Parts: sequence; C-alpha cells; structure tokens
Amino acid sequence: MNWKNTTDRYGSPSIAMHWLMLALLVGVYACITVADAFPKGSDARANLKTWHYMLGLGVFALVVLRLATRAFSGPAPAIEPRLARWQQQMALVIHLALYFFMIVMPLLGWLTLSAKGEPIPFFGLQLPPLIGQDRSLAHSIEDIHETVGTIGYYLVGLHAAAALFHHYVMRDNTLTRMLPRTGL
Repeated sequence: MNWKNTTDRYGSPSIAMHWLMLALLVGVYACITVADAFPKGSDARANLKTWHYMLGLGVFALVVLRLATRAFSGPAPAIEPRLARWQQQMALVIHLALYFFMIVMPLLGWLTLSAKGEPIPFFGLQLPPLIGQDRSLAHSIEDIHETVGTIGYYLVGLHAAAALFHHYVMRDNTLTRMLPRTGL
C-alpha cells in the first residue's frame, strides 16, 4: 500500500478518498431524490432529508481532508501517453469546478438550514448556524443550492465520461491511476 503518489498511480489515501467521495455524492443525490417521493411531513421524507444534510456535510469534511492530503501526497502521476495541452487545461478546469462544487454545495446547504432556523445535524452533533434566521434569504440560498446541485450532475457525469473515454478510446492510464487495483 503506497501512502504517497508514485509515478504511475495515486497513493492509497487519495484513491480511497476519491471513491468515498463518489459514494457520498451518490448518497446525497439519492437521499434528496427519494425524499421527494414521500409526502411532506412524513417521517421517511424527514429522515432522508436529514441523511442528505449529514452526507452533504460529510462531503465538505472529506474535501477538506482531500485537499490536505493532496499537499502531502506528492505530484500527481503522469498520464501516459501525454495529453495535448488543451486536454490538460480542460482537465484542470473540470477538477477545479468539481472542488468548487464539493466545497460550495455543503456550505450552501449549511447556510440554508441556518437561515431557516433549523438544526444542522452531523452524525450525532449539532453544528452551529452560520447566519441568523431569515426566511427570504433561506429561499434564495436554497434556489442557488438546487441550481448548483443540478450543475453537479453534469460535472460528475462529465468527469466519469472523460475517464471512460480516456480508458477505452484514448487507451491512456488516466483511469487506472485512480483504480484501487489494476485493470478494468
């Protein structure tokens, strides 16, 4: 098990956090989508929304840990064969957008709950509100949260499609650098 990146693969912590982040994001989206299938005021809907909040804040905690880990993991393994400059720049833009998304979305959710005057649950803890109660502001922040959430579907989908394109069409090592074990 490599703790740091090597020339051809990411280190184990980076790989684990990458796939854990995917699992958290799937959970966040699944909870809020399934919650909408239940009537307002029902226990099932409330429980799924609570899980949505907690998993979303888990995304925030994990992205902070991921950024810290990146600082100590060493340089990213090189993509072989080397990408064209425009592809490198596009990959950088998409990665920055994903990190922005993973930071901003949980903060927008936390701000929404704060402005609604609702508790901010995090796996047995109650986090403090970030702002005072303001229903009008809560509605505005929630609208932004939902819009950015929709954009998130496309960002994650584009990221996954690019990895598969690189693996199956370009036949480079983009995907295999991040797999827990070799091969696909």
